[in-house]
Amino acid sequence: MNIARFVASASEATNSGGGAAIAQLGIFAVIGLVMYFLLIRPQRKRQRQAMAEARAIEVGDEAITTAGIYGFVTALEGDIAWLEVDNDVQIRISRAALARKVSTDTAAPAAPEAESAGSDD
Repeated sequence: MNIARFVASASEATNSGGGAAIAQLGIFAVIGLVMYFLLIRPQRKRQRQAMAEARAIEVGDEAITTAGIYGFVTALEGDIAWLEVDNDVQIRISRAALARKVSTDTAAPAAPEAESAGSDD
């Protein structure tokens, strides 16, 4: 008998509090939209940008892998890339492991010069 009273009171509460239920659903919808625009959408944008950078790598480019290995791409064969990491040392990696091109436009920073013992200072 207690169950019947509970069901009856629950149905009365939903009939009288329908506006509150709609407000709660609206809050959940707003939370979902905020999560989409703050979390999901920017992540997808970063993924598309990373994929575009990886697809732009061609033979002869200096590239970095997802593991942090630098080298020059010597060949691309389907899903396989050959990366020259040292003189006459090539490794075969998955093309998906190529993260991005390395900009070779800027000059490498010069090594610091050793101070001479007889400086004028």
